[in-house]
Amino acid sequence: MKMLASRVTTHCPYCALQCGMHLLRLADGVKVIGDVKFPVNEGGLCVKGWSAAATLDHPERLRMPLIRDDTGRLVPSTWEAALTRIANRVRDVQRQHGPDAVAVFGGGSLTNEKAYWLGKFARVALGTSNIDYNGRFCMSSAAAAATKAFGVDRGLPFPLADIPHANVILLVGSNAAETMPPVMRYFEAQQRNGGKLIVVDPRRTPTAQWATRHLALRPGSDLALANGLLHLLVRENLIDEEYIGRRTEGFDEALRISAAYWPELVERVTGVAEAALVDTALTLGTVERTMILTARGPEQQAQGVNNTLGYINLALALGGVGRPFSGYGTLTGQGNGQGGREHGQKADQLPGYRRVDDPAARRHVADVWGVPPASIPGPGLSAVELIDSIGHDGGVRAMLVMGSNLAVSAPDVSRVETQLKALDFLVVCDFFLSETASRADVVLPSAQWAEEEGTMTNLEGRVILRRRAMLPPAGVRTDLEVLASLAAALDKRLFFLSSAPRDVFAELGRASAGGPADYSGITYERIESEDGVF
Repeated sequence: MKMLASRVTTHCPYCALQCGMHLLRLADGVKVIGDVKFPVNEGGLCVKGWSAAATLDHPERLRMPLIRDDTGRLVPSTWEAALTRIANRVRDVQRQHGPDAVAVFGGGSLTNEKAYWLGKFARVALGTSNIDYNGRFCMSSAAAAATKAFGVDRGLPFPLADIPHANVILLVGSNAAETMPPVMRYFEAQQRNGGKLIVVDPRRTPTAQWATRHLALRPGSDLALANGLLHLLVRENLIDEEYIGRRTEGFDEALRISAAYWPELVERVTGVAEAALVDTALTLGTVERTMILTARGPEQQAQGVNNTLGYINLALALGGVGRPFSGYGTLTGQGNGQGGREHGQKADQLPGYRRVDDPAARRHVADVWGVPPASIPGPGLSAVELIDSIGHDGGVRAMLVMGSNLAVSAPDVSRVETQLKALDFLVVCDFFLSETASRADVVLPSAQWAEEEGTMTNLEGRVILRRRAMLPPAGVRTDLEVLASLAAALDKRLFFLSSAPRDVFAELGRASAGGPADYSGITYERIESEDGVF
């Protein structure tokens, strides 16, 4: 593996903090150290960050394409043979079953450039409406709730540096001390400033143990807790009626529903003592700056959207949304959980968080892509629907997977395994023979995070630049190069001419311009000079 520089400043790939780090090539291998100048982590890393380089030289990583032979074994192949096999099988499936019989499945770990090109590849090179990604299993409930409540989906609407200035923080369903340890320094600073942290979690996690107060609710009772706290805020005259009247709609209905959640009832439903409920409501309602932060706990439930809306209602009732050091936010989990869902790898969206069924959005994106608006497919199946359709009439029969390990991460994995076996053809891009890749008909070896350049959008909405530190091993291609190669094999090369990340990002900017997630004013140069662009 050839090193491009002895020391490269880049970012950790493993969670939405996107901590700054330096990658060093030493005589005995690659080493990682924290970047003390990057404002998010100031040199701190978790165990995932410190060990991030371990996979780069791993002996088991894929270094050439694999094709399943007549005996059912995956055997080494040339790129030309692998691409030809894919193109021929895709054409066969679409000829027999229609364009939507081929699906694309992405991931929240892909760079903005790759997420954008994957969506474009599905709609232009394949002509399919069926593209979705593993973010549907992550924080889609929070995204839907935020869109419904605020008209925009943004993880944190304020930088992490605001956290130390909050008087009280209600942290719901997050074990940040273990899942993203570097973020804990902001909560520690908040406590040093005299602030209080209240953690809502059924388990006594390290985060809950460290907090000022732990509300150990029963699993699945989040909405009852949120409505119960709203009931108490109303009872104690602690809601901001002027703010509610001036800046919200439909709050009377929320108040009507919460009226039924007496503390005695909420105690029986949640298991949280009435005294603790009352004390929590008083703590939230008697300070100037209150933050309410949710995570996967309340979101990954059958009523995840309603759970999240319940906590959003608390933030609105307190008048915190839109005020300094206050309001509502959700802690994004995956490395590019924010940017990954903004640029087109969701079944119902186009770049810039535009709706795919919006005629104006279709015209704008079609103009950038150089295709007729009518040629862009409409909304497709979301992730679970897409998987469930496999093996049924009119369902998905072939799939390209990039940046996801469905056989492990998708819900009801035993059913997912059955569905993957029912596919006529499966292609997986990965750098190891994952559980999903081991079931594929063709496996394409991908470059890893330190071997490619690209942008990510962290949980604050800070767009950062991940610099390339080394070249991929011989025989390995970046995901952008893979998509360009596949497009060429499908006779769509004209639409994917340059796989250089800077060129793709510039096109992403044009395609997202004017949308809710508008990246058109961002350049690599600005990102480098400003430590990321919000």
